[in-house]
Amino acid sequence: MNADTTARTELVRRTAELAPVLRSHAQWGEENRRLHDESLEALADAGVFKMRVPTRYGGYETDAATFLEVITQLGLADGSAAWNVSAWSTSAWMAAQFPDHVQDEVFAGGSRVCGVLSPTASAVPTDDGVVINGRWQFISGAKHSQWQVVLAMAPTPDGASQWPVMAVVPLSDLTVDDDWYTTGLSGTGSVSTIAQDLFVPQDRVLPLVAVLQEQSASKLNADSPVYRTPLMVTGCATFTGTAIGLAKAAQAAFTDQLDHKITYTDYASRREAPVTHLKIAEAALQIEEAESHATRLASLVDAKGAAEERWDLAERVKARAYLGRVFQLANTAATTLGDESGGSSLYTSSAIQRPVRDLHALSVHALMHATTNIELYGRILCGLEPNTMYL
Repeated sequence: MNADTTARTELVRRTAELAPVLRSHAQWGEENRRLHDESLEALADAGVFKMRVPTRYGGYETDAATFLEVITQLGLADGSAAWNVSAWSTSAWMAAQFPDHVQDEVFAGGSRVCGVLSPTASAVPTDDGVVINGRWQFISGAKHSQWQVVLAMAPTPDGASQWPVMAVVPLSDLTVDDDWYTTGLSGTGSVSTIAQDLFVPQDRVLPLVAVLQEQSASKLNADSPVYRTPLMVTGCATFTGTAIGLAKAAQAAFTDQLDHKITYTDYASRREAPVTHLKIAEAALQIEEAESHATRLASLVDAKGAAEERWDLAERVKARAYLGRVFQLANTAATTLGDESGGSSLYTSSAIQRPVRDLHALSVHALMHATTNIELYGRILCGLEPNTMYL
């Protein structure tokens, strides 16, 4: 076993050992709409915040297959923790696209970076930067972050139209609107942030189209397989683990209840009923199918990164299709198991209700939305151009 394999195995092992701490604080996180401090400390001690941080800052530059294993383990214990680690990791990847001297500041002291891909703000050019005004929603982990990657619409260089730009700014320069009151993923603390006449120097601003086309401003990250992979492909492979972990958490909770009686029937336990056999088997197969798509995508990301192969259009679209399919299958499985769990599952103390709600919340996320991603794949299969730049 080589050093890299040993390190990956050790990271997965440490993550699996976090389960008791994360589970013990999951209800608190839901009630307080953020991760518990002890959960954050445990996650930091295990090293999961370093997975997409460059190695020169003490990061791991973790491969996609290992990342999938780690996030699946986190999702089994607490979906909010899994999602936040995925979001922080994606934002760290985005920060790693900026000039190296900017990264020196961003990653100093083990900073966490949050972010979003929606350009819901405006950026007005100045002589040496831009002035940003706007608001961003769904900023997972903002309360526990030091920097944010923001997107805004700015004039193109010729001034003829607008295009999205990506900037990295200190959280202290933004106003946090604590508006995260939701039916799922409450523990992620995905609040809104606001910029008011915020000046951002030019070296902290990048055209999003350049990043989408693998035109990084970093010289030191240029040879890393992790940072050579396209942004959207990286995001697709990063987010699948949360769905797998949550679906498996629902499966485990349902299995633990098999000895419960089915009220108003003669079945002394659910395990005796043919309907249970059918539903649990359907859900198990859907989870296995979801995991196979996630594993296939992670393997492709790692293989192409190692071989320095570029991603063609069809492969980029298929990555989004895989992501949508993973969440479609995982959400369907969890919903099936939740529906078969009876009235007792309505209590917030029930182990099955949170993963079901969390998976539903993620499944309506714009990037994870199954019909959007699968329809995009269908366009390619029909010989049409994709109707999005986010590939």
